Amino acid sequence: MNSRMKSSLAVAALENAVRSRRPAGTVVHSDRGSQFRSRRFVESLRRHGLAGSMGRVGACADNAAMESFFSLLQKNVLDRQRWLTRQELRLAITTWIERTYHRRRRQRRLGKLTPIEYETINRTALLAA
Repeated sequence: MNSRMKSSLAVAALENAVRSRRPAGTVVHSDRGSQFRSRRFVESLRRHGLAGSMGRVGACADNAAMESFFSLLQKNVLDRQRWLTRQELRLAITTWIERTYHRRRRQRRLGKLTPIEYETINRTALLAA
């Protein structure tokens, strides 16, 4: 979280995701923001064996999943109270994502599993193969 969206923030988020999930071969989809087109971000994708994908200009459906996520975040966290510090807000967002969004929210496209259940099953299957 930062006051400005810079390439360093996008790269740090990508590096954090790679450390925690090891997603070799994954497609990383983003909008056309300059931070996602930066040399540092593209090099990080390449270094970790990830494929970059960008939405088309003016194609709102390309970002529908993220828009839905941010709508839920707005309703369930941001609109609930005023946050005194950025750190308090960061903790509230992280807690909501980890406790509610990933652990309780079942998704039709994942066979009515939560994201954590889906990831655990697939990681276990990959390790067994």
